[in-house]
Amino acid sequence: MAARTHTRPHPAAPGGGLGTLLPWWALALPTLAFVSLLLLILNPSEAHASAGDPVLIQLVDRVRELVAR
Repeated sequence: MAARTHTRPHPAAPGGGLGTLLPWWALALPTLAFVSLLLLILNPSEAHASAGDPVLIQLVDRVRELVAR
């Protein structure tokens, strides 16, 4: 069974201009992530590895066993 294609009820905006506005977080969150990763690269002494919680290790091992089946 063929699916119908939907057409726009109105023609596209003339000139191909961008008519949509991004919310503030659409630019702020990627910028924040980029800056934080850049700071970790520039100053790796601030990035501390976790001590390794045994519960977390057991959970990861259990998930690995289930995926291996």
